Amino acid sequence: MSKFSTCSFMSYTTLLQPRASLKVQKEGIVTARCTKVARNLNMEKLRNNYLFPEISTREIEHMKKYPNAKIISLGIGDTTDPLPEIISSSMADYARALSTPEGYKGYGAEQGNKELRKAIAETFYGDLAIKDTEVFVSDGSQCDISRLQLLLGNNVSIAVQDPSFPAYIDSSVIIGQAGDFQDETGEYRNIEYMRCGPQNHFFPDLSTTSRTDIIFFCSPNNPTGHAASRKQLIQLVDFARENGSIIVYDSAYAAYITDESPRSIYEIPGAREVAIEVSSFSKIAGFTGVRLGWTVVPDELLFSNGFPIMNDFNRIVCTCFNGASNIAQAGGLACLSPGGIRALLSVVDRYKENARILVDTFASLGLKAYGGVNAPYVWVHFPGSRSWDVFSEILEKTHIITVPGSGFGPGGEEYIRVTAFGHRECILEASERLKSLFS
Repeated sequence: MSKFSTCSFMSYTTLLQPRASLKVQKEGIVTARCTKVARNLNMEKLRNNYLFPEISTREIEHMKKYPNAKIISLGIGDTTDPLPEIISSSMADYARALSTPEGYKGYGAEQGNKELRKAIAETFYGDLAIKDTEVFVSDGSQCDISRLQLLLGNNVSIAVQDPSFPAYIDSSVIIGQAGDFQDETGEYRNIEYMRCGPQNHFFPDLSTTSRTDIIFFCSPNNPTGHAASRKQLIQLVDFARENGSIIVYDSAYAAYITDESPRSIYEIPGAREVAIEVSSFSKIAGFTGVRLGWTVVPDELLFSNGFPIMNDFNRIVCTCFNGASNIAQAGGLACLSPGGIRALLSVVDRYKENARILVDTFASLGLKAYGGVNAPYVWVHFPGSRSWDVFSEILEKTHIITVPGSGFGPGGEEYIRVTAFGHRECILEASERLKSLFS
């Protein structure tokens, strides 16, 4: 860990300030002259650093310790295969056209290119009656999660899967929904944690789940890789309808589903009245750096006073966002062309094969691994072990980066997440190193 991690409130620029502008306090911490503006108290409630930058910090420290080691990253879910030519050339052509009077365009609609909105509705939602006007194009689903939090405000109660993608919880803390952190449980006081593990088929026991205003639900799930069945999602929608709750449904990994599991919450009857769906081009098109996603807000979704939620979300988008990059949207349109879809599915299939190799590797070592079938993540159980200890041992002895399960919530303790987003040769090399460590 970085030697500055215990002083995470200090910026590196502070350390570089001229000595005359610094003040040495009794405890030995060097700080710059302060303003009279108090820190946002909700920021103080966040636990440690955000998970993935913390992992990157530990990777950097490991590289300093072993400068000649070949590190294999199976941790942060960043795609590695290059973009298909049909997609990159479309963005390049658009960018070149910007240098001509005929091709130059400035601001577009905040809600997204109308042609792209229509293509998303037709390609991903088919006969589910999603209209292009219900699709809001964005710079990624994680950004939209924060915009939805701004829309919903700090007076709503929330539930999350446990384990779950940390952005749901951290954004809830920042906006003031979460309450204080409880050291004894590893949970925030005002968040309902819905435990999802092998003991309940990775789906919460809704009979014991308290009613909340908002339910964050990801399927296929990050980190467990579980895709909720139709029966499970019917239960979830019925639960939300009975309680007057809103489901924020994250379908970013739907393209990896290989069985009959629903790819959209809107496949479930009644979902249009209780669900918002966020999704992304990141993991299906390799747009982790290009940044393009979308959110669906149906006409029928209403606040308690009957006001359409879509109208307020549109205002949030228009106020806080100037629209996704026109270049990225040109790439999105290319993705959804017949040739683009074929090229994308080919890349997705390669990542699926990587996942199969990893699942088989852990199975050969007698370790229980979940996921890897409907998602690019493998969720590996190490009974009785602390997940950060497993992370550290694997990194130290094999030079492989994973993700400790506890970073996804208390339900992730004893697990690590391994990503299939890697070049095939790296996946095969990682398999051999893991076999050498655990066999």
